[in-house]
Amino acid sequence: GGVSIVTQELAAFAKYSYDGLGKRIRLTEIGSYANATFQLDVLLLFKQGFMYKINNKDRTCFKKHLMEDFHPLAIPNDASLVGQAVLGSTSVQGEGLLVNTWTAKYLSTVTEFGCFPVNTLVSTDSKAWVLVSFYNNIMGIPDPQVFTPPTFCKGVQLEEEEEEDKHSFLYIDKNVS
Repeated sequence: GGVSIVTQELAAFAKYSYDGLGKRIRLTEIGSYANATFQLDVLLLFKQGFMYKINNKDRTCFKKHLMEDFHPLAIPNDASLVGQAVLGSTSVQGEGLLVNTWTAKYLSTVTEFGCFPVNTLVSTDSKAWVLVSFYNNIMGIPDPQVFTPPTFCKGVQLEEEEEEDKHSFLYIDKNVS
């Protein structure tokens, strides 16, 4: 599927693959942060506790400890239903999408049938808003190979932690209130 994120300083778009049972995510991302563009390809393997930053052009790979917890694309058990709405129109059959909006730590909208994510609205500690929109969702995993590091990552050493730019989908939870 696809996902986009918009904040005051960040606009990013990514192709994503998601495996909730295996706790794996692959993001191939492009965006703009503080008027500079960036590209990022990451493989997040939460069960193993590692992330790979992959550069297919240069055929380089960095392996780091994954410090974040896995956040499933699911409605939390403690969420409350805000309401139901139709995106689009109810005037013509097939021209609308029935969605449910839930609130807990985030405000999340999902499809009524299939519970596919549509968008999530997050408030940060700095009282800014983060909007994450999902599109072209696919049920299942069309290509399981996306969760396997490329061959040039084989044997790569674990990198020491360093300060890095926090301008990616990876960091939207860092300052969530």
